[in-house]
Amino acid sequence: MPIGRGRGLLIAVGAVCAALTMALHTWIPNGAVNLGSLFQTFLPWAGLSIPALLVAAAVRRSRLAALAVLAPVTVWGCLFGGTLTDKRSEGSEGSERSGGGHFTVVSHNVDEDNPDPARTARVLAASGADVLALEELSSKATPVYERELAAGYPYRSDTVGVRLWSKHPLNGVEALPIMPWTRAVRATVETPGGPVAVFATHLASVRVTPDAGFTTARRNDAARKLAAAVRAEPLARVVVMGDFNGTTDDAALRPVTSQLASAQREAGAGFGFTWPAAFPMVRIDQILVKGMSTTSSWTLPATGSDHLPVAASLRL
Repeated sequence: MPIGRGRGLLIAVGAVCAALTMALHTWIPNGAVNLGSLFQTFLPWAGLSIPALLVAAAVRRSRLAALAVLAPVTVWGCLFGGTLTDKRSEGSEGSERSGGGHFTVVSHNVDEDNPDPARTARVLAASGADVLALEELSSKATPVYERELAAGYPYRSDTVGVRLWSKHPLNGVEALPIMPWTRAVRATVETPGGPVAVFATHLASVRVTPDAGFTTARRNDAARKLAAAVRAEPLARVVVMGDFNGTTDDAALRPVTSQLASAQREAGAGFGFTWPAAFPMVRIDQILVKGMSTTSSWTLPATGSDHLPVAASLRL
């Protein structure tokens, strides 16, 4: 076999492997290093293999390799082609839609090291959302948020670390024991269109280390406990939002994500990446919905946190 043709065959094999890995990503086992969760977290970026393979095929002038690249192109398109379209309803984004039949929510990991919590609070208040879910509130910054949000949001949960602020009355507020300290809160928001169960959460952090790989055990355990609380929720209309430290593609988070619809996938534009704020590469901040339709989903501008805020307008 000529060397050029042999290298073209290797590129073709690589293309088929790339296509199969993306298509069968849910079958990648986690094992000791949680390889499956790690790959699924950055799944959209697997598409970078496509231009690399195309360049290699062009350099080798291999028709076989070029045709084989159609396989990962097709798989990536099936997985994410719809994500690239703008599914937001015209005019539904923004504070002017937070009244009437629309219910607007914002979730933000405000970052306990945020250098300017007052500015962050003002940015969030300017969104006009009906409900704000804030995560990673430090004891030092919490009074700042209370002061800045008091005028527009007269109702709040008095939980630690994770809090809700609302324009509408809150009932049934309770901290959920998904971790030894407060990382989730549930409340009934009495909207003009009827009650909505709102869950705010901050699942356990994950790390990537050479010895342990992608460490997700505590996050996954917290997700299972959160999923049980959502499953037991008696209200028909439910919003679960917060910092999941994982994407909706991560199979380990299916206990939660399988029960609800992603606002971003239903009515967003693009991937809506949220972290890191300076150059977002993954969407680990989620708004998940049940019993309502999403008319728009978007990210707010950077606030000084290492996460971008996420917002969604829901039709009651």
